[in-house]
Amino acid sequence: MVHVRKTSTTLADGRELIYFDDREPWVSGAETRNLVDSRELPPSNTFSEMRRDPLTGDWVVMAAHRMNRTFMPPANENPLAPTKPGELPTEIPADDYDVVVFENRFPSLTLHMEVGDDFETSVDGFVERAPALARCEVVCFTADPDSNFRDLSPERVRTVIEAWVDRTRELSKLPGIQLVFPFENRGPEIGVTLQHPHGQIYSYPFLPPRSRAIVDRAKAYQAETGRDLFEDVIAAEQGGERVIIQTEHWIAYVPAAAKWPLELILTTKRKVADFTELSEEEKRELATVYLDILHRVDRFFEGVEKTPYIAAWNQAPVGADREFGRFHLHLFSLMRSPGRMKYLAGTESAMGAWNNDTTPELIAARFKELAHD
Repeated sequence: MVHVRKTSTTLADGRELIYFDDREPWVSGAETRNLVDSRELPPSNTFSEMRRDPLTGDWVVMAAHRMNRTFMPPANENPLAPTKPGELPTEIPADDYDVVVFENRFPSLTLHMEVGDDFETSVDGFVERAPALARCEVVCFTADPDSNFRDLSPERVRTVIEAWVDRTRELSKLPGIQLVFPFENRGPEIGVTLQHPHGQIYSYPFLPPRSRAIVDRAKAYQAETGRDLFEDVIAAEQGGERVIIQTEHWIAYVPAAAKWPLELILTTKRKVADFTELSEEEKRELATVYLDILHRVDRFFEGVEKTPYIAAWNQAPVGADREFGRFHLHLFSLMRSPGRMKYLAGTESAMGAWNNDTTPELIAARFKELAHD
């Protein structure tokens, strides 16, 4: 069992920051990271709202303060770096760290918000409106700004996993939260505004469209067949040509209806709802399997050293409909060939009807070519 020490502090503006340490002397508590934020910041107070599209039923979050969020700062102004003596203080007070999680300074959804009794719950008396009360967090995978997730040791990946476990458990306890979503955007092509290796965790007070669609489909499938949708999908993929990796506890495959030029699903062989339900052995295997996947992703396109990707950790809903979700990684890239991106134009963006420029079988074949490179 991995030993990780969790230490929480409060930043100058009232946001929470948490150190997850796996190295001595911090893991034993013999020493503690710097917990004092020396900056002078006004109290965190942002406003976000959400409105329900009357045509689709989807919630849309609106957070105007994010227009002014930090964008590609110079190296000496990296807010995710440790705070070094004589240099500008950052979001992280310590001069070094293993893994750090903190509340986003420019969140889409926030709990640092005053909602008055006069809050209007509709727009024009017709479109449903609500305060976007939830929590968005940043996860710094390493103190090294020039590193990538793929460069982490399996031991450090285990620490990141423990941070995801902890945050899933704690965010799920917040009032009204229906889903916890850890993810990583990698690469400026995806829209990343900070190059430091990091991810995010959103808690949602509603089920996002993908999660709702999965729940609805799983419910309908069970009503029609009496069977579990995920179990049958895995059974259909297992042993087939689209399977990339298979271990005692995990299976990675390219889905038969893949939308993206590079896409895969990684999931447990037994039914698991979210990070909190993973066993110690499953977490240990996940650390090495995930690194294997990321190394293949970065060799997928000839001449591309860092493939842009989105790593989306799908988890089951919190509370209602939890049985119809299943923990899985959905990793995909918007790159369709070296240096060329797949732009979502009319059919995808406007209608949500996808065209893929390759086939799932070709994607899987390429992943398997990279197994022992």
